[in-house]
Amino acid sequence: MSAAVVLSATVVPALATDPEPTPVAVESPGPSESPSPSDSAPPSSPLPDPFPSASIDPSASPSSSPSGSPDPTASPDPTASPDPTASPTPSPTPSPTPDPWPTTVTTLGSTVTFYGRGYGHGVGLSQHGARGRALAGQTAEQILAAYYKGTTPAVTSPTRTVRVLLLGGFRTSASAPLVIYGRGGTWRIDGIAKVFPANAVLRIWKTSSAWKARVLAADLTTVLHSGTISGAINVRPAQPGTTLQLWSKPTSYDTYRGLLRVFLKDGYVNVVNHVQLDLYLRGVVPVEMPASWPAEALKAQAVAARSYTVRRIKTTGTFDVYDDTRSQVYRGVEAEKAATNAVIAAAPGAILKSGSTVVNAFFHSTGGAATENNEYAFVGSTGAVTSGPVKYLRGVSDRPAGGVAYDASAPFYSWRTSTLTRVQLSAMFKADSRTNVGDLLRLDLTRRGVSGRLYRVTLYGTAGSKTVSGDVFRAIYNARRPSGTSMLRSNLFDVAPLN
Repeated sequence: MSAAVVLSATVVPALATDPEPTPVAVESPGPSESPSPSDSAPPSSPLPDPFPSASIDPSASPSSSPSGSPDPTASPDPTASPDPTASPTPSPTPSPTPDPWPTTVTTLGSTVTFYGRGYGHGVGLSQHGARGRALAGQTAEQILAAYYKGTTPAVTSPTRTVRVLLLGGFRTSASAPLVIYGRGGTWRIDGIAKVFPANAVLRIWKTSSAWKARVLAADLTTVLHSGTISGAINVRPAQPGTTLQLWSKPTSYDTYRGLLRVFLKDGYVNVVNHVQLDLYLRGVVPVEMPASWPAEALKAQAVAARSYTVRRIKTTGTFDVYDDTRSQVYRGVEAEKAATNAVIAAAPGAILKSGSTVVNAFFHSTGGAATENNEYAFVGSTGAVTSGPVKYLRGVSDRPAGGVAYDASAPFYSWRTSTLTRVQLSAMFKADSRTNVGDLLRLDLTRRGVSGRLYRVTLYGTAGSKTVSGDVFRAIYNARRPSGTSMLRSNLFDVAPLN
């Protein structure tokens, strides 16, 4: 953001360092509504997600985004809507979009095609919308004000620590140890009175009776240290410029600034990166938005990502955020780009606040001409509105008066699914008990939020009716659709073409 934002901001004090007293006690950042851009699946960890959601999109891998398209990641947590300002309302306020949405139950024909707009949950900043606004001449401040109503700029310490879970539930053995390299300079292990050279490697594994650690020189034969360890250990740079490569992480993005804290559990390890806030963002912003995009859009993305992160920093638990789409995607050193590094450095610690509270700055790929109210995006599995309105997460029209939508050039601004027969649809929804109504005959697609996104869908069939959230309907469709057919990319859809 611009210097004016920083100069007019108030400082939010950093939280104390977590002494790691408990296993996992974090506000869940929640699963993404969009495909993961990471190279690997989310960590298969025995650590429980404290807030599992019934509205997870289980679709396996995304189709490739065209060049120049942001990875459509965002992180709704329907259990943690911040700062509610009123009780949930029973029905949405008028939509900011002009589409004539259905007002009665839709009878399905022999074939069905869904027509939609947008990609993601639709709350907060639209990444493609931010790009369009920047190209239209809007500043980062104007972009943020459009998507986060009534918020004010602030600044936090850019050096406060963020704890990122990189690897969870990794099981080791003497032949398959945890492997960490020190790169670019010397490094050390807390509690061991030695400094190890660049490219030396740490191996950790569990025997039948104890955890073992061994450090080998770059030749992989010379032993620099060997011994037993217990509890949790910190591996950290011993000089500026040293980074740590978590070789055991199954992705080419595996090198990090800051320290790696290794938790030794009952036969497995968890690895958490402790890294300064703005160094963390250097591995986030260019993954969430292409570094080639307009600078004002990148500035807005940086502030949103930083605010989202600060909301989740805790003084308890062992980590604050995941490194995948359950929070926001973090790829460490290999992901850093000069353009986004410069944007982050130009406004260190810049965040948004609502009153005295840091904004829970949700973002998504493509709004589809409008964004959504939080209470209609994050609902219960039956479509019940369970959270109150958040005053800065109000749905807005994302098109100028008389003009085309700011995100109209997005690859998934407008989309349609493959045409399926009603028999195929029936089989898909029969396969899940939540939507099994026998042979599917009709759909109630009238319960919509202010953007037109469905928050509740009722299915009618030969065996009765069932009601689910828009997320559950979309998740089941995407999981059960025939191979090679296209997916539902958001809850903004209908069985007729949209305007």
